Amino acid sequence: MSLDPALRARIESLLAAHPIVLFMKGEPRAPQCGFSAKAVGALGALGIDYTHVDVLADPEIREGIKAYGDWPTIPQLYIRGELLGGSDIIEQMANSGQLHEAVGLPAPDRTPPRIAITPAAVQMLREAIANAGDGYALQVDVDNRFNTKLQLAQAEPNAIAAEVDGIRAQFDLASARRAEGLTIDWVDDERGRGLVIDNPNAPPKVAALSPVEARERVAAGTLTLVDVRPPEERALASVNEPFAVFDGDGLIHLEALPKDTPIAFLCHHGQRSAQAAEHFRGLGFRALYNVEGGIEAWADVADSHVARY
Repeated sequence: MSLDPALRARIESLLAAHPIVLFMKGEPRAPQCGFSAKAVGALGALGIDYTHVDVLADPEIREGIKAYGDWPTIPQLYIRGELLGGSDIIEQMANSGQLHEAVGLPAPDRTPPRIAITPAAVQMLREAIANAGDGYALQVDVDNRFNTKLQLAQAEPNAIAAEVDGIRAQFDLASARRAEGLTIDWVDDERGRGLVIDNPNAPPKVAALSPVEARERVAAGTLTLVDVRPPEERALASVNEPFAVFDGDGLIHLEALPKDTPIAFLCHHGQRSAQAAEHFRGLGFRALYNVEGGIEAWADVADSHVARY
């Protein structure tokens, strides 16, 4: 499609004003497609600042950027005005170290992680790899929340790889650093039957906290309470203790707190607060709580003066 001159000028002005621009669906905290999430993950692992454009919020840009770079899909990454490509190319460049070079960072550490595979897991994995055929390896992917996915994949000669008792485990660049010290075991007990991963780098899981204990700890000054509900809900009912919110710059302020800050999240019944706590866990916070039952339970057992809705 031909590109309207005014739209072309708008895109060129945007690229000239910002050295690194990611055109994506959604925004970095909430990508709206898997490919955009992969691109955000690759850039996030570099720890760099970049500008994003949510094409879902701007249909003109959504179609125009495809014509501008003659690239049919979203996301698209531009560095200093030059199109690098979509999510697959971004990941490939991140894993090879080319993306580091493109943004002016030193070459990445490609040292294979030290991992352990128990004898029971080795036996199971050897059988699985043998059944898959020649040229297969164990692919270990660890995302930014330290969720680990194991699968069999074709052995990649250029991948970061660790050999353990004849098992080739291969990693992308970000997973390699997150997997340092990881243990893979095989269990058949009350936990179930299958492979179990122990990663010492993973932040502790979000813990449940009763409204009574949350109220006591907030009063004692040993806990930051965050009400994740929007203002219109808080106007209906709020706790009678100090609390933080996500409105305005609240989220930015909270994300900048020390990672060992004890934080408890509160919503109406406990579901949205659990999601918020997991978001902060993905950022590396290590003392996170979800208030059980939300403000409804708070009104029941911690403070009868709190309104219900």
